[in-house]
Amino acid sequence: MNLGKTRINRLYHIGITSTQLYLEALKAAIVEAKRGKDVRLYEIVISALHEIVPDDPQATLDSVWTDRRAREVKAETDRLEQELKGYKNNLIKESIRMGCEDLGRHYHLIGDLSNAIKAYSKEREFVQTPAHIVIMNMHLMHVSIDQGNWLSVQSSVQKLRSLSQGSSSSSSEIDRAQPKLSAAMGLAQMATGNYKDAASSFLATDQRMLQAKLDDPNDPEAFNEILTPNDVAVYGGLCALASMDRQELQSRVLDNSSFRSYLELEPHIRRAISFFVSSKYSSCLEILESYKADYLLDLYLHRHVNEIYFRVRSKSIVQYFIPFSCVTLTALASAFNTDETTIERTLVDMIGSGTLDARIDLEKRVLLAKQVDERQEVHEEALSMAKEYERTLQLRLLRMEIINAGLEVKNPKGPSMMSKDSLTSPRGGSGLAGDVFMAMDSKGKGKGRNGSVFS
Repeated sequence: MNLGKTRINRLYHIGITSTQLYLEALKAAIVEAKRGKDVRLYEIVISALHEIVPDDPQATLDSVWTDRRAREVKAETDRLEQELKGYKNNLIKESIRMGCEDLGRHYHLIGDLSNAIKAYSKEREFVQTPAHIVIMNMHLMHVSIDQGNWLSVQSSVQKLRSLSQGSSSSSSEIDRAQPKLSAAMGLAQMATGNYKDAASSFLATDQRMLQAKLDDPNDPEAFNEILTPNDVAVYGGLCALASMDRQELQSRVLDNSSFRSYLELEPHIRRAISFFVSSKYSSCLEILESYKADYLLDLYLHRHVNEIYFRVRSKSIVQYFIPFSCVTLTALASAFNTDETTIERTLVDMIGSGTLDARIDLEKRVLLAKQVDERQEVHEEALSMAKEYERTLQLRLLRMEIINAGLEVKNPKGPSMMSKDSLTSPRGGSGLAGDVFMAMDSKGKGKGRNGSVFS
């Protein structure tokens, strides 16, 4: 269960994307919005409901509430700004820090994210303890997630992790925040399409998040203002399926005692991974397809569902096709519980992206593996090696001729700006050897600076 603005944003996303749950989701979002201070978010939700069902009584803007809430917000903003000015005049660092934090939290609650970032950033020069640094960066990370500024999220996490390398007190503070940092980093990496690193971050999330009281916003282990343990299980499992091979899935996911506790919250993800590891690809894809509609309603996951599913399906087809030289499209469609048109379109996309090294015979409706002439490859490799040996030998003979002709320039004693290799390299254009090499004629003979001729 999510709390705060994330709860409203998730309900709003469901309301504008679901064809069945839109009415209940938008009405629930309106109720949640009126409990908060973000007037603009309330107006956005009301506008979405009014476009869908204009005759619904709840689709009418409550102007009395908006006016009252706007006055309260302005009064609170003025009060906090005046208090902060007073703290700055008194030059008490801790009071200034707390004033900046209160103002940043207020801006965050009313939806003014840019000013929230500014307020939290001003707090930086007044922090005095590792705990204050952790709190400040956690606030910045939270606002950046709401902004969708994923680079800033990763930057905040990296700053906190680098801080843990300092004093023991800093390390203990960071250790307590580790589950939140891993989950936030995984979310940011998934949002930028870096599924392999996202999977690693989610897999590294400590089990302490599972012990949090989700209905208590003051619980230090709770992170449900952003993600719940169920989200960690789903995001981590899907990113791992999209980016890891069967051996990695077995060792890093299924055998991971820490992440196994998360997978127990979403057993279908664990079953899908187990089926993939066991080469039961159709069962794996069938489970994923049955939950696809739910994932498309997820606030953070919906943009990546199609890409993740395509990668999992592509890996399954590649693994299935390895033992065969040719497979009919009918057999492939049957193996993956789909129709020929869909499997053909998938194969075309895979071949076009370079994921599958094969070709399709549309006349015979057959997928053919590319025939590799191993004998020719061995011959080409041997010829390439012979040419490289011949070139190396010619260069060494050339250097011997240069030395015999007395054209070698020895390094002077002490440090030198030019290395010996630059003076004697046959391909160098600035050294003496380079001049000799460039002076060679087509008969393999060259002329030095002193007029001596060598072959």
